[in-house]
Amino acid sequence: MLDYGSGNVRSAVRALERAGARVTLSAKAEDVLNADGLVVPGVGAFATVMKELRDVDAIRMIGRRVAGGRPVLAICVGLQILFEEGVEHGTTEPGMGEWPGKVELLPADVVPHMGWNTVSAPEGSMLFEGVEQERFYFVHSYGVQKWEFDVTHAGIKPPMVTWSEHGAPFIAAVENGPLCATQFHPEKSGDAGARLLRNWVNSLRKAPGTAAA
Repeated sequence: MLDYGSGNVRSAVRALERAGARVTLSAKAEDVLNADGLVVPGVGAFATVMKELRDVDAIRMIGRRVAGGRPVLAICVGLQILFEEGVEHGTTEPGMGEWPGKVELLPADVVPHMGWNTVSAPEGSMLFEGVEQERFYFVHSYGVQKWEFDVTHAGIKPPMVTWSEHGAPFIAAVENGPLCATQFHPEKSGDAGARLLRNWVNSLRKAPGTAAA
């Protein structure tokens, strides 16, 4: 798991260990680049998370993993920073740009969106296999409300996008080859989140005890 100062990640570490992973909490290049799977947590503001990632050279390392087909799972703000930009309090901050789109305030009567919510997962989802109808735990005020990815090359498999709703539809998860991300917190989502994490760990195609940074 990527350690870049994002706050309390102990619950995520424990949840991954229960899912069968051997977890190393680190920002060292050799750990981040060589792990079978990298988990990128995210807590706080979009701009703050981007700065913290830059401070430990994580933007480059995440990009290298994705380019090399090495699995990455991003959580909460970790999902948000993968998009082109985030708008918070009238300020626009560039993201990593792995996917087109903008993170904006949810148009709901009550924010943050805090608590359990259902999702609408696409058929064939790896992450949501066995938990397609379950609820997951969200804590966020901002989200990506439009999916703008355009596949222009024949033979390229489009990403799988899972949606939820709070005031308006927003992206709850994305599965894009080696790069997966969830807006909700699987480590706080009970049995459903535990199954989702097992699905991801198992997708690394390693025996139980696989390494995950």
